[in-house]
Amino acid sequence: MYELLVVEDDVELAQAVADFLKDLAQVTICHDGLTGLAKAQTGLFDVVVLDIMLPGLDGLSVLATLRKKQIYTPVLLLTAKDQLQDKVAGFEKGADDYLTKPFFREELVLRIKAILKRTKGLQEEEFLQAGDLKVNLGTRQVFYQQTAIELQGKEFDLLVYLMENKGRILTKEQIFDRIWGFQSVTTLSVVEVYLSNLRKKLRSVGIEDWIKTLRNVGYQFQKVEYN
Repeated sequence: MYELLVVEDDVELAQAVADFLKDLAQVTICHDGLTGLAKAQTGLFDVVVLDIMLPGLDGLSVLATLRKKQIYTPVLLLTAKDQLQDKVAGFEKGADDYLTKPFFREELVLRIKAILKRTKGLQEEEFLQAGDLKVNLGTRQVFYQQTAIELQGKEFDLLVYLMENKGRILTKEQIFDRIWGFQSVTTLSVVEVYLSNLRKKLRSVGIEDWIKTLRNVGYQFQKVEYN
């Protein structure tokens, strides 16, 4: 499941947005710009839904800071302002999309899906695919060509996270925080255990080398072209 961050000071609206998107993603809510910036800087979110008018630090400043720090998590701006110059200002700061309040639930969901489709490979049928490796996010089934790969719980979540970030280096800490969570009582070594288990499952179809270990750096999912 995807991870979304909603930064909105209207408590009721923030909860409504979370409810709209709960079937698509795990949603984290915060109500001020400084907290939103701190959470967004972790790099753990797939999309940030960001209000412009926020206490502490306004949304455009949050967005500008993220981009200055080379954090390119997609951002959908929410605002009551509908003037062209306001939209231009948002896009100039690095926004990926812009939605004016009030908005329809269906439009918000479609726009988030469009961002995920463009940046994370979400397809209408909710599949992820890399070459002949295909993952059904709804049924949690994995196939390579016509062969099913049986993945359990966190193994499946780990593969999805790696595939969503294809080509990107993920640190052990990022993987741990995303899959097991900040409050997990287990240790960081669990990442290595599950990566080893996942590689064994992929070895059954000959693609274990699609997960690369970069020593002292992290891990990377990259489809290998075979001759």
